[in-house]
Amino acid sequence: MHSFIHSVGALFLLLLLCQPAQAGEKTGDPRQAVVLAAFGTTVPAALPGILNIRDRIQRHYPQTPVKIAFTSDLIRKVWQRRRGDAAFIKDNPSVPADVYAVQGPLATIANLQDAGYRTIIVQPGHISLGEEYLDLAATIDGLNAIRTIKAKYRPFHKLAVGRPAMGTSGEDHPYTDDLTLIAKALADDAAQAAENGGVLLYMAHGNTFMPSGSAYLEFAAIMNHLYPRVKTYIALVEGYPSLDDTLPLLQQAGVKKLLLKPFMTVAGDHTLNDMAGDEPDSWKSILGARGYEVMTVPQGLGEIDAFADVYLHHLQQTASDNDIVLH
Repeated sequence: MHSFIHSVGALFLLLLLCQPAQAGEKTGDPRQAVVLAAFGTTVPAALPGILNIRDRIQRHYPQTPVKIAFTSDLIRKVWQRRRGDAAFIKDNPSVPADVYAVQGPLATIANLQDAGYRTIIVQPGHISLGEEYLDLAATIDGLNAIRTIKAKYRPFHKLAVGRPAMGTSGEDHPYTDDLTLIAKALADDAAQAAENGGVLLYMAHGNTFMPSGSAYLEFAAIMNHLYPRVKTYIALVEGYPSLDDTLPLLQQAGVKKLLLKPFMTVAGDHTLNDMAGDEPDSWKSILGARGYEVMTVPQGLGEIDAFADVYLHHLQQTASDNDIVLH
């Protein structure tokens, strides 16, 4: 009798162990995740510049959660306020729920770690080696500096940060390779400018406190080498070269027509107002007042699949550099 009861008990235990996982329960989960940390935007129509990058990474690694984070405190607060605005939500059905709940990189990483993800790659959605990226990298360095008495209690197994689209310094991944990768991804921009019979002018953001202008000018030089049929210029909202620095070059070249596009991940406020707005101080108005025929394209670079894949490329290299196998 006792033998029979033991046999039934063993069989019952075996059946429990063999039960399929419940909904939402992960089996064989590598406990690794990706955080796409972008500056962010308050313009709903500009969100595809970020979401397209997220979605392409997610499709490439379907078993790895990909979370978005916004590095701008101001932009996050705007979305947090909108979360309680029923009228705004109704008028903007295309905005996904995770945008309303978006957090900064630190909080996003902390939530993932608390949920058991101890291998995390933070992929910046920034364009250049500027203030936002350097602050993000400093945050990751700080988290990696955490030491515990017992190694097994360290918060992360691996926490790595990728590089912005235009690359960083160092020998492992030369920034010129990244600039060339971007230029190849933007072949259609050069072709469109050539078909329009004019030149290609990009509006980049830049930074007043960072000497980033040389990288933008080098990118323009690579574009001109790859696509000699059309001349490419780039000017910055902040820093050198500004639009004022670029106007004499356009005049000297005898330019008549311009294709004006943002060199930014999203076509947000800078694009809609500073670049393509109808106010007299917008780039379109300034150029038009000088007799140029201006065609504006309010499209964020992240909306272009080939450019979005630049971030995927950087993520893959960061994973390889850190012996992380994404799934």
